[in-house]
Amino acid sequence: MHLTPTELERLTIFTAAELARRYLREGVRLSRPEAVAYLADELLLAARKGMDHPAMVAHAATLLTQDQVEPGVPSLLDTFSVEVMMDEGTKLVTVFDPIAPGPFEPVPGEIIPMEGEIELNAGRPRLEIEVLNTGDRAIQVRSHAHFFEVNRALRFDRASAYGHRLDRPSGGGERFDPGVAKRVTLVPYGGRRTIHGFAGLTEGPDEARREAALQMAERKGYLK
Repeated sequence: MHLTPTELERLTIFTAAELARRYLREGVRLSRPEAVAYLADELLLAARKGMDHPAMVAHAATLLTQDQVEPGVPSLLDTFSVEVMMDEGTKLVTVFDPIAPGPFEPVPGEIIPMEGEIELNAGRPRLEIEVLNTGDRAIQVRSHAHFFEVNRALRFDRASAYGHRLDRPSGGGERFDPGVAKRVTLVPYGGRRTIHGFAGLTEGPDEARREAALQMAERKGYLK
């Protein structure tokens, strides 16, 4: 028997759907791929039986409940599509939210914060400095950057900023527009306070490298 690619795909869907049906009979919750296979197989069968498009979409919403699938599957399966054979030819049937989520249905990837406030950089001393961008274009500085080693077009008290970074959440930062003075707050690094990269002025434990870093910064024009 010679089968076309479409016929082979149909048999694959049917096989996966039969596995899903066995799980349902045994009271086993379906994963997302198993739920998709089951729904697709039922819609392909409905199309062969002559059901029209609106009826198929409505029928898909009656096939599975939240209790029959793994937690999070209703949110992951917000939409799916399957090509079905109808009297007028092949049509793409798209179904939205085929499984109604329960009242406490988890959403994969959602963030559930704990109660109360989280203080950023708790207990660390703050240093407020004024920064002026003397360049001709905006400069972005991210929260992790060693502020002592940022773009030399930024003018500020670099010596006091040694060993510090912006007091901003991870991934955040500050934008410095040309000719505009701006006050920012810095905090000292935590942990081992070993600094590598950036402008290459420190390259090691910040306290041990302080004097060498200051001398290099002066030679390279960072201290003006």
